[in-house]
Amino acid sequence: MSQSRELQLHIAQMEEIRSILNSMKNLALIEIHKLARFQTMQGQAVVNIENAAMDFLDFYPISTADDNAKPICILVGAERGFCGDFNESLINAIAADACIGIIAIGTRLCNRLVDNPLEIIASIEGANVAEEVPAVLNRLIDTISSLAVSRGDIADRAAHPATTLKLTVVYHDNGPGQINRRQILPPFPQQQQRTLRYGNPPVLNLTSADFFTGLTHHYLFAVLHEIFYISLMAENQRRLQHLEGAVKHLDDETVTLRRKSQIYRQEEITEEIEVILLNSEIN
Repeated sequence: MSQSRELQLHIAQMEEIRSILNSMKNLALIEIHKLARFQTMQGQAVVNIENAAMDFLDFYPISTADDNAKPICILVGAERGFCGDFNESLINAIAADACIGIIAIGTRLCNRLVDNPLEIIASIEGANVAEEVPAVLNRLIDTISSLAVSRGDIADRAAHPATTLKLTVVYHDNGPGQINRRQILPPFPQQQQRTLRYGNPPVLNLTSADFFTGLTHHYLFAVLHEIFYISLMAENQRRLQHLEGAVKHLDDETVTLRRKSQIYRQEEITEEIEVILLNSEIN
């Protein structure tokens, strides 16, 4: 097979790969736009719950601090590849954190935590698209609940209306390369920096302990939805950048190979002409 023919086959393979990568890039872009809408709505829901909790705690202070609580990190990583050092940066972010164990979200992340010195409490498959987030969160909540029960953190709900687990979520934010840490349990740590907004306490139809327990459960689902949407959008943004670079690299390589193919083809044509002329002279 001639060199120009080999290059043409190579170019065809590269164009097929480019088509696949470009489709993946477009899917990532679509997912980013969809997640942006979800994040906006979910963020507002979290703000409303936090404001209600702040108003409640102004008049019904409930201490959820526990000096004996063991800190645990929830790492929200990537389920799929083509997103650069998305998972590695998360692992590096907790290297100096004082936590006793990790709940890892995302298959790719879990695979990279095999040799990590920290205890891997649970490994959960992550979400590929926004529609899979609720199913992932159900598995995460089940893990947190079983962990709380096994550690005896909810043994006496009257004395401890909210779990005393200390959970911090570590995840990628929308900023370039920005990693955020957010404490979700004990909830509402910002209450300590708050000033009183209202003069009259809210009217409750439940005991303060029962109300706060229910509010905490609603808050966990809401804030975890928001975090997962943010992380998934950051993952797709990283994937979009990664794929754009790969597509551009393939385009540049294809242009170079086309030039080489043209040069080889011209040389082959020249050789063919020389053979024809030589044969005509002989005849």
